[in-house]
Amino acid sequence: MKIGIDVTWLKPSKSGGVESYFRNLLDGFLELKDDNTYYLLLSRDNEESFRHYKSDSRIQCVVCDTNANDVIHHLIWQNLHQWKEFKKLGVDICFFPVYEMPVFKNRKLKCVTTIHDIQAYHYPEYFPKLENIWYRFGWYMTVKNSDLVIGISDFTKNDLEDHFPKAKNIISIHNPIVLNDNVPVDFSEVEKEYNIKKNEYYYTVCSMHKHKNLISLVNMIEELKKQDCDIPKKLVISGVSGPNKENFINMIKDKGLEENIILTKFVSNEVRNCLIKNCNVFLFPSLFEGFGMPPVEAMMLGARVISTKKTSLYEVTDNKCAYVEDPLDVQEWIEQIKKVQSVEPQKISFNQYSKEVIARQYLDTFYKVAGK
Repeated sequence: MKIGIDVTWLKPSKSGGVESYFRNLLDGFLELKDDNTYYLLLSRDNEESFRHYKSDSRIQCVVCDTNANDVIHHLIWQNLHQWKEFKKLGVDICFFPVYEMPVFKNRKLKCVTTIHDIQAYHYPEYFPKLENIWYRFGWYMTVKNSDLVIGISDFTKNDLEDHFPKAKNIISIHNPIVLNDNVPVDFSEVEKEYNIKKNEYYYTVCSMHKHKNLISLVNMIEELKKQDCDIPKKLVISGVSGPNKENFINMIKDKGLEENIILTKFVSNEVRNCLIKNCNVFLFPSLFEGFGMPPVEAMMLGARVISTKKTSLYEVTDNKCAYVEDPLDVQEWIEQIKKVQSVEPQKISFNQYSKEVIARQYLDTFYKVAGK
């Protein structure tokens, strides 16, 4: 089968978890050894990052006259030229790994699209008004024009169906997770840089967005300082950046928590994994996730994990970690931390998220939609 894949949207090292998802999925396709041809529609500014795939005869790289980083030009190119590119290649199916696709449907081509979440419906304050309108229009047209839409969790699938109740073309397939833990980092280097000791700090990967609920962990550390208990009172955070970072740092100072809350600089996956493996508990306080890979990855690395049950998180963590019922309740976080101290850290497998398993589910879907 000839599978055309739109990759013109991908900004290397800027597209975050969506980029990891796609690269893991593509690697999974190639691991299956199926006799398919994958036509990657690339942009001029991401072509280089896919060069290593050219050694595989099943991969055909097609560089298009567009740049992922030039959003307006890319939208114009996509709506005027993308269907032509797919038709010229004679593909059996078009795959859009993100919701972004041409506004108008080409009825001669079958297409499958993945939607990762519809965050703008839940947190419209994150986006300018016109951007909000564009997102909602884009999701609506994607659901309408795709032969099949894949939500990355049952939660995302149900969320889409709630907002587009007439849609009958939505299924769920989870994300592939690959740890890439082949280059271990010596903890002594990390220990010295951040003034921490093994098993004497909590760790989280968390941005400043409201739904990430980072403030609850800060308040928890503030409360722990007041209590006479023998559990760690130090929190290490990776991921805090942007214009509000300075305000966040000032808040930590105002609370007198400079010695208790450590913000890392940008960390590689290797350093992040090292921090996870040596922490007392990995904490994930998020209130909204389309999938939520960090707590799953932390369990795979052998950390004790406490998460919330909000949106997709209970589903994707498969009831294998500890949970807080109320993510805003500081005392509940503290009680759960105390409880998990008696749990022996161990690596937990999630074979259902292996790149081969997820890639097979995608391919079976493609075959079905293409009538193969």
